[in-house]
Amino acid sequence: MTGERVLWRNWAGNVTARPVRVAEPSSAGELARIVAAAAEDGLTVKPVGTGHSFSATATTDGVLIRPGRLTGIVAVDHTAGAVTVAMGMTLSRLNADLAAEGLSLANMSDIMEQTAAGAVSTGTHGTGRDSASLSAQITALQLVTGDGSLLTCSKSEHPEVFAAARVGLGALGVITSVTFAAEPLFLLTAREEPMPFDRVTAEFDKLAADNEHFEFYWFPHTGNCNTKRNNRSAGPRAPVSGISRWVEDELLSNGMFQLVCTFGKAVPAAIPGIARLSSRVLSARTYTDIPYRVLTSPRRVRFVEMEYAVPREAAVDALCEVRAMIERSSLRIGFPVEVRTAPADDIPLSMASGRDTAYIAVHMYRGAPYRTYFTTVERIMTAHGGRPHWGKLHSRGAEYLAGVYPRFGEFTALRDRLDPQRVFGNPYLRRVLGD
Repeated sequence: MTGERVLWRNWAGNVTARPVRVAEPSSAGELARIVAAAAEDGLTVKPVGTGHSFSATATTDGVLIRPGRLTGIVAVDHTAGAVTVAMGMTLSRLNADLAAEGLSLANMSDIMEQTAAGAVSTGTHGTGRDSASLSAQITALQLVTGDGSLLTCSKSEHPEVFAAARVGLGALGVITSVTFAAEPLFLLTAREEPMPFDRVTAEFDKLAADNEHFEFYWFPHTGNCNTKRNNRSAGPRAPVSGISRWVEDELLSNGMFQLVCTFGKAVPAAIPGIARLSSRVLSARTYTDIPYRVLTSPRRVRFVEMEYAVPREAAVDALCEVRAMIERSSLRIGFPVEVRTAPADDIPLSMASGRDTAYIAVHMYRGAPYRTYFTTVERIMTAHGGRPHWGKLHSRGAEYLAGVYPRFGEFTALRDRLDPQRVFGNPYLRRVLGD
């Protein structure tokens, strides 16, 4: 531990914190002792991974836990189909290490920079007809509670804690390890194809039902979308070539997009024209590869994001309202709007808790004014009973959230039991959970 007040900043640069202490434990036991000591000193404790949350869920002026010495695979059970990883394991390393073991997660998020504990705590997800978020794939976890106790949880051991801690917001304790269900490595065939907005919205239900993983991106100021359909394949593996992948994922999606965003920030009036041009040059491609090479992509252009989960049946109406709002406003939006899906799950504070869900995400380039856009989109989403992504920007508080999460009271009661002193509290949690 050090006594220095080190400035911590998240990936997007929109959230900062100055903790009084920074700790890098090398074991779950050491982490438990750190939490107990902080509680005795009246300090709050928050772990931070790679800082990929846009909300202030991980900020603290007390003790900041860095998980860099608690990483890697703890155990692999091929027979049971399970992998246990330490809290600081990044999703990128997890996916690669699992593939080396001949295993894969059933589904995964698009971005792989987060740590395992941070990703599940905020409900990180991909898109899927039958396979849900990372949190829904957890079979066990261990966490340190507010008094420094170590608690191992599963469906058979402390099941009420297990049920809630899979999306725990860091409010129930510090997750030290996570066990995910894993399955033999398989192949996915990806079909990426430009498609008009009107066709995508008219066929949305069918596209979501007919494909294991379906998502699309709409380019504001245009009637153009890019769709991606991923389905299991018997092979053979036919990946995108190294040169093509570099051109698509690095040169165009990151390098050129960075230049476009920078120019758009300086000259907002140019954004609609740029959007119309860039959305027209998209081309279709089909390839087959292992899951993480299909479902994930590098995101090097920094941005801020807000995402809402709405009932699946409200997705098209909500998106069309966003489009109409942009068209009648003076807003200039350079980032595509992303739409994904998930089946209902049984996690109290999961965004897909109890209902089939569509996620609608809006982004703005880092440093560009975003508040008017996000606030207006948020009004549309909340009118449809939307639930904000816990790790992304939103303005909702406990009163609203209790109304859209039927099991909200179950979660807050458990929090009162596991952390009555609010050792893991911060202003964000006070806003979204109450006190």
